[in-house]
Amino acid sequence: MPVSPMNRREFVKKSAVTGAAVAAAGAVGAGTAQAADGQMPGKAPKTWSFSILGTTDLHSHVFDWDYYKDAAYSDKAGNSVGVARVATLIKQQRAAKGEEHVLLVDAGDIIQGTSLAYYFARVAPITGTDGKPGPKHPMAVAMNHMRYDAAALGNHEFNYGIEVLRKFESQCRFPLLGANALDAKTLRPAFHPYTVKRICVPGAPDIKVGILGLTNPGIALWDKDNVSGKMVFPGLVEQAKKYVPRLRALGCDVVFLTDHSGLDGSSSYGDALPYVENASNLVAEQVPGIDAILVGHTHVEVPSYTVKNAETGEEVLLSEPYCWGYRLSVFDFELELHHGRWKVTKKTAQTLNPNTVEEDPEIKKLLEADHELVVKYVNTAVGTCTEDLSAAESCWKDVPIMDFIHQVQMDTVKSGLSASDAALPLISVAAPFSRTADIPAGSVTIKDIAGLYIYDNTLYGKKLTGAQLKDYLEYAAKYYHQVPSDTKVDTSTLTNANSFWDYMYDTAAGVDYEIDIAQPEGSRIKNLTYKGAAIAADQVFVVAVNNYRANGGSGYPHIASADIAYSSTNEIRQLMIDYVTSKGTLDPKDFAVTNWKLTQDGTPVF
Repeated sequence: MPVSPMNRREFVKKSAVTGAAVAAAGAVGAGTAQAADGQMPGKAPKTWSFSILGTTDLHSHVFDWDYYKDAAYSDKAGNSVGVARVATLIKQQRAAKGEEHVLLVDAGDIIQGTSLAYYFARVAPITGTDGKPGPKHPMAVAMNHMRYDAAALGNHEFNYGIEVLRKFESQCRFPLLGANALDAKTLRPAFHPYTVKRICVPGAPDIKVGILGLTNPGIALWDKDNVSGKMVFPGLVEQAKKYVPRLRALGCDVVFLTDHSGLDGSSSYGDALPYVENASNLVAEQVPGIDAILVGHTHVEVPSYTVKNAETGEEVLLSEPYCWGYRLSVFDFELELHHGRWKVTKKTAQTLNPNTVEEDPEIKKLLEADHELVVKYVNTAVGTCTEDLSAAESCWKDVPIMDFIHQVQMDTVKSGLSASDAALPLISVAAPFSRTADIPAGSVTIKDIAGLYIYDNTLYGKKLTGAQLKDYLEYAAKYYHQVPSDTKVDTSTLTNANSFWDYMYDTAAGVDYEIDIAQPEGSRIKNLTYKGAAIAADQVFVVAVNNYRANGGSGYPHIASADIAYSSTNEIRQLMIDYVTSKGTLDPKDFAVTNWKLTQDGTPVF
């Protein structure tokens, strides 16, 4: 329906009161509306205002629910999760500003991240089984209902393979954009690079909004098994330089980017790739002609951030709405008509919090049955546990729950080694993904194990020498802040030095070692031994490691280029579930070994 006329002051006031964005029509041929700044009927408007709403890193959070805890989501900050709440915010904005005045865009990582995502990729896959068609992906259903205009590809879109991604793409009524996702053979775009939306302004030329999507070059490393030989992923800056001028040449009045890439210019994989991982700020600075960028990938909230373009001096507006549906970014644009062309005269951004609104009842109605299927699945009992296993201290102590992961990894790799490689010493590396993970005494369910191993990683066995292994562990040890020997260790400030997050920190099993946190980085690994003997620099080990790390994730030395002794497409989480199922009982006596510890100048910390 058309909106009532309002002048620019009323527009700004209403935006502040309702938290809703005045936005533009999202498709060619959208219905007309009266001028949004007080023009008399029949008189061509000279100004117009619209908004683009943005989400990112939804990771298949539909409802405000924690499948690992089997309870409504809660955290210390009071956040809510899920697109069902975000949908209510969007409805409020559209109602306040006019249905034809909203564009809705996502910055990627949609189909992986929760038990719901896993269920519709592996248990009841959207690709179908036994020749029968599969179900619709709940995220496709939700986002179609919310009327998204476009979404960028995230790196986690490739976790389940290209077939699952293509099926999801076919179920979406909006394009998945990836200007730097190219066919490996032809080097032509494997997905739509961009889409152009027309905003109908009665009595004046349409406003053309070009939306360019860019994904993360790290896909080439992190999902090498799924994309190698099929797709390549050049840099964001390189491809933006190609497509932004093309959008301007097409007559776009506004060029908006949705980037699955952070904005600090860093790369977790070091120099393993020639392209920057978090390059949105570099795109803004180095590529002229961009008005604004919706940022994703790094799971942080950045309500509004500007970067000056080095060539034009123009300010580029960026916003990142956290993740999981925690926030909604709102970009507000004001334009004026000059000589038949629209020019942006003002732009602002903010993030809105959906935790004060209710979930959209229509999405609940559409997807409640799917949700209940997943709840039933994650509550399936697979065995029992003899005692409570907690991950609360896993970031500074060798705890049995981590040894459970190590044991499964080593057992699996061992069973698949060739005769010659089976003669080599076997060890395992793994990270504490969740400090809140807990496998209770008594009945063990799928959700208990899924809460410990939250990623859909698969398993490798790679060969490292003793010298390389020491380098690997030294790299991991930079996770700790240096604490002199005469200083008390405070676990609340001990970890995550160098922006090295928990999922990046690997511990090892099968070797014994100490981490001396009193020492500077690079000199912390002490008394590294295998079966009581010092490890020789040229001694060769088979290392059980997940595919993310094996392919270069987090920038660990040597591992990406190491020889492969074993690989599997089975998820480590499922291997852990199978371990408990086959044994019937999870007993730490079968796997718990204290083989590493923190020290200060040789004195144990704990």
